[in-house]
Amino acid sequence: MQIGIIGLGRMGGNIARRLAHGGHAPLGFDRNADAVAAIVADGAFGASSIEDMIARLPRPRAVWLMLPAGDPTEQTVEMLAGLMESGDVIIDGGNSFYKDDLRRAAALQPRGIHYVDVGTSGGIWGFERGYCMMIGGEADVVARLDPIFDTLAPGLGTIPRTLGRDKPGYDSRAERGYVHAGPTGAGHFVKMVHNGIEYGLMAAYAEGFDILRGKAAAHLPEAERFDLNLTDIAEVWRRGSVISSWLLDLAAIALAGNPELSQYSGKVNDSGEGRWTIDAAMEEAVPAYVISAALFERFRSRSDNTFGERLLSAMRGGFGGHVEIPQ
Repeated sequence: MQIGIIGLGRMGGNIARRLAHGGHAPLGFDRNADAVAAIVADGAFGASSIEDMIARLPRPRAVWLMLPAGDPTEQTVEMLAGLMESGDVIIDGGNSFYKDDLRRAAALQPRGIHYVDVGTSGGIWGFERGYCMMIGGEADVVARLDPIFDTLAPGLGTIPRTLGRDKPGYDSRAERGYVHAGPTGAGHFVKMVHNGIEYGLMAAYAEGFDILRGKAAAHLPEAERFDLNLTDIAEVWRRGSVISSWLLDLAAIALAGNPELSQYSGKVNDSGEGRWTIDAAMEEAVPAYVISAALFERFRSRSDNTFGERLLSAMRGGFGGHVEIPQ
């Protein structure tokens, strides 16, 4: 398929590369000309402007946005609305707020332009590992785009099948790493909750390793002090433990590189999804103790930092390439 991709940063560029390597013809644009040149060198095509992209794509067009949530995405959707035609599709693969999806889709509907929201997880490793995608939109439009999603997804891989999913009626796309979650907005809503859960998981790991490290503290009775090797503990937990996960893998990599994590300040930012998840919990009257505490911990980290918060920073850097902003 031919598809436009606007925003060729850490994830957008790798999405273009994975599609090109999968036999598609992605046409990419970014304000940074070097980012465009980089994907062209890797088999994709480059556009000189958004107008150039729209002129070159065959109808019905499909354009994937991989831009920061908020104004950058909003302004680009508005621009595309004036350039695209009935039957074309705008795909937002960033981390937009799901209520913004609903508003944008309603505004595009009179023009006949479709809107698909794709919650995309995979970070900077997606080119190699593939992307987990949670998709919202009209079923026929999502089906038309299936070759794109199938190429970007991890595929079945070596993960054992879940017991019971061999029965008729299950959507095979979920096993391949992508799912049509529901109508417009559903994709980003599911990804929002995914990121809220991520906050809680990361906080639990960070607190646990902080407790392990603190067992050598001088204020404890000498006979009760343990000088524990956190690097080895992270490694052994990766292998057969009930708490093994990709986040733990990233923590193990960070600890192996520098057990003190001294390159991280521990000032942990939040990108919005945790707040939105808690807002949704309040609207639904669903208690969300762990996610709320994890978000508030990030707030607190910006004034005083612990080893656990440095580990949080290391994990964020590991899966998403998030670089701390100097204070």
